[in-house]
Amino acid sequence: MRFDPQQLRRTVLDMAYAGRTVHIGCAFSIIDIMAVLYRSHLRVTVDDPRAADRDYLVLSKGHGVMAQYACMRELGWITDDQISGYCSDGSQLKGLSDSRIPGLEVTSGSLGHGLSVGVGIALGARRRGTDQRVFAIVGDGEMNEGPIWEAMLFAGHNALGNLTVVVDENGWQAMGRTQAVLQLGSLEQKFESFGFDAVTVDGHDEQALDVAFEALRTNGTGRPKAIVARTIKGKGVSFMEDDNIWHYTRLDDVRYQQAIAELEAAR
Repeated sequence: MRFDPQQLRRTVLDMAYAGRTVHIGCAFSIIDIMAVLYRSHLRVTVDDPRAADRDYLVLSKGHGVMAQYACMRELGWITDDQISGYCSDGSQLKGLSDSRIPGLEVTSGSLGHGLSVGVGIALGARRRGTDQRVFAIVGDGEMNEGPIWEAMLFAGHNALGNLTVVVDENGWQAMGRTQAVLQLGSLEQKFESFGFDAVTVDGHDEQALDVAFEALRTNGTGRPKAIVARTIKGKGVSFMEDDNIWHYTRLDDVRYQQAIAELEAAR
């Protein structure tokens, strides 16, 4: 499976347009991260999204779930009818991650909580003696939350080497620029001070992401891992890029066609 980011973005647009829903920008910023994970690093079973030996992808920033739905469509875990019926009456697919959907590991959207769940899953896997890995995707605005730092302390203290945290550092949170709301400084340095191996990469460079995931997996330190992925909110459609209005704006007919045309031209 290719997990082509442009096709994944097209699926997100189709879902958002069909459901007249929001959160396009925050889904676009993690598309490339999702594509690399599902293509090369996340162990899943196509026939069974709840296979007992699977790796876990915890989407703590649950409002970006359309990016994960797009990958799940590639795997055949959700259907074209579910895509076209997104957020309609009776739809199982909602605008936030919901653990009742096979393939989604947590119910998230209440920010700051997902990493704690991921840490618990990682600890459980180690106690069971499995080689399962846990990937937790958080937002940089979400890093303001106290439970995030408690989870990091616990992961570092317990040397959870099977845990990888990916920060979608797109520079925005709900009400403004992340640095204007609460300055976080160097996230890479903060992770390292909490006992993580950490790197910072371009979150839209698939090769750089691939190298970072593999290098951290094989470095042999036994410490938890972190990738700070510098991204652009709304990446892939010029009028959405780095504009927080697309956290809240719905597509009309004209904007939908403009966005589709840009994606097709880029391919």
